[in-house]
Order: sequence, then structure tokens, then C-alpha cells
Amino acid sequence: MSITEKDLYRDTPVRYLGYANEIGEAFRPVIKKIFVHASYAVAISYVLADTADKSKKQYDKPEILGGGFRGAAVASGDTLLWQMFASVIIPGFTINRICWLSKAALKANKVKGPVGKWGPTLLGLLAIPFIIHPIDSAVDYAMDNTYRKYVK
Repeated sequence: MSITEKDLYRDTPVRYLGYANEIGEAFRPVIKKIFVHASYAVAISYVLADTADKSKKQYDKPEILGGGFRGAAVASGDTLLWQMFASVIIPGFTINRICWLSKAALKANKVKGPVGKWGPTLLGLLAIPFIIHPIDSAVDYAMDNTYRKYVK
């Protein structure tokens, strides 16, 4: 991919679909679980679409990893692993724990009413922009020292 070529899954608002599960986790304290699960379906669909896109591009344009099946398989593995950890697993767990801890703290301090009900959701939503870059960097580091190190 050239520097000027725009990546639909990383350089456009489509990228926000990867954060759907974080929104779902933030709202977990106030919505039914089916909606939280649906948010994961949206995020995982985004990951699979990005994986298919990167695989096809690598198969067709073998400049970096070589083309054909091997290049496509390496690109698919890289994209799938990176996206699942950086977009779904780690952020979902992080927001879940932030909301759980804040709900427990509010309950322990006998905070009720709208603050007790919506406080954890608000904290979860506010945390999302702050967790994205550290998680992405950590996953990049982990991928560079594991998967990417052995498949090149």
C-alpha cells in the first residue's frame, strides 16, 4: 500500500466500528447483555473485514511479504491477531474492569440515584480515548517481538 493510499479500515470513520465492544462494555451496567454481545459482533465483524481486506491486498500486491498464499496468510495472521488484541480483547476487558470497579466503589460509598446508575458508564466512555494508544503500542510491541519476528 502506498503512503497516499487511504486504508478504509484504519484511516476513515469505519475504524470506529472496532470500538463498538468498548461502547457496549461501558453501557453494560445499564443495558441488557444481548446488546453488549451485539457490540462484540460488530467489532469482530470489523476485525474480520479488515483481515480479509489486508489478505486480498497482500495476495494481489506482493511488494513486502511476497504474494500468493503465503503472503496473504502472513498478512491475515498479523491483522487478525493485532486487531483482536488491540481492538477487541484488551480494550473490552479494560473498559469492563473500569466500569466494574467504579460501580463497586460507588456502591461501597452508598452512592445511588443517577450518579450510582450512570457513573460507571460515563467513566467507561471517558476512558476509551485514553486507553487506545497505550494498548495499540503494547500490542505493536508484542507483535514485533513474537509473530512478526518469526514469520518474515
